[in-house]
Amino acid sequence: MEERHSPDVLVLGGGAAGLMCAAVAGARGRRVTVLEASNRCGKKILMSGGGRCNFTNMHSTPANFVSANPHFCKSALARYTPADFIAKVEARGIAYHEKERGQLFCDESSKHIVAMLLDDCAAAGVDVRLRCPVYSVVRDDEGRFEVRAEGFRARADAVVVATGGLSIPKMGASGIGFDIARAFGLAVHTPRPGLVPFVLSGEARQRFGTLSGIGLDVEATCGNTVFDAGLLFTHRGLSGPAMLQISSYWQPGDTVQVDFYNGEAAESWLRERRAARPNARLASVLAERLPRRLASCLCEGPADQALGNPRLKQIDEARLAAVAARLSAWPFQPETTEGYRTAEVTLGGVDTEVLSSSTLAAREVPGLYFIGEVVDVTGHLGGHNFQWAWASAQAAGAVV
Repeated sequence: MEERHSPDVLVLGGGAAGLMCAAVAGARGRRVTVLEASNRCGKKILMSGGGRCNFTNMHSTPANFVSANPHFCKSALARYTPADFIAKVEARGIAYHEKERGQLFCDESSKHIVAMLLDDCAAAGVDVRLRCPVYSVVRDDEGRFEVRAEGFRARADAVVVATGGLSIPKMGASGIGFDIARAFGLAVHTPRPGLVPFVLSGEARQRFGTLSGIGLDVEATCGNTVFDAGLLFTHRGLSGPAMLQISSYWQPGDTVQVDFYNGEAAESWLRERRAARPNARLASVLAERLPRRLASCLCEGPADQALGNPRLKQIDEARLAAVAARLSAWPFQPETTEGYRTAEVTLGGVDTEVLSSSTLAAREVPGLYFIGEVVDVTGHLGGHNFQWAWASAQAAGAVV
């Protein structure tokens, strides 16, 4: 039997953005109900950062986000900064630390972040419903929204869609947020996996798959975008932070170039080694700088795809320059990515052109809001996506 309710605000999704928005709106005196499809709120929070939740990044700026409109995120991010969320965490007494590059993690467990958000909701009188997947959202003749969910029906003045994207379907991810947007005539940029490992094919997969588990710091380039971070070889292809970052800028058919010298001058280094060890083989010398198995892999293989393994004294200036250039821009052409199964985020989403940058409200549908990952704003790796969740939730929760 369906329960019937009439809250002021219905928040669809009990993740980072949904809980934050509900708590903010509830604290303003709004009667808020959260509908979460799964059996637990904040599942992505709980699994993130190896269970310690990379809850923000101290250096988060609009430059750390991918969107068809890179200016859209500026308003919300300026009004709710990493310092604001850090103050919230500190007030709660949650111990945290910086891992690297401004990435902040809980010292103990991501459960503390979820508990903080749920406690904020409870203090604000928010009604949180679990195992309540949404079936439909329609608008009646009076301009109110009627929402149907599992065993639940409600009418509300406002609906906030915080349903996330399609990444990690085993955790219950679905495209319901995109369906709701389309049902109201709002444009949606085609979703695709982001922050996701690459899959190689053919000879490249055969060769480099043998290096599974080997990692090193590199510079990765796709088009005009460059990231310096870790590369990890897998039995299927390429992973690690550098690859996850660059995947958000990659399209099928693109080449990803890897600088195994991570921005350092490979040519001058090789010239120095040639003078010092003229009789040494190239693979042996590269093993001074790179993991030994990787050095061997780069040197051995088909003549058109490998460096060869001559003694350094046999390498003239022209060939030395060519070897250095290859090491500084080794081309990989991924066949595909591992897809939503392992993607940390979903690229694309509700077109920002149809939303207010200050409130996240749909311009042509009064009372309808979209926040978090469902919107076409995707952060880089390292806590930026959580910062967008907090900032967009604050923006909507303050006015909904």
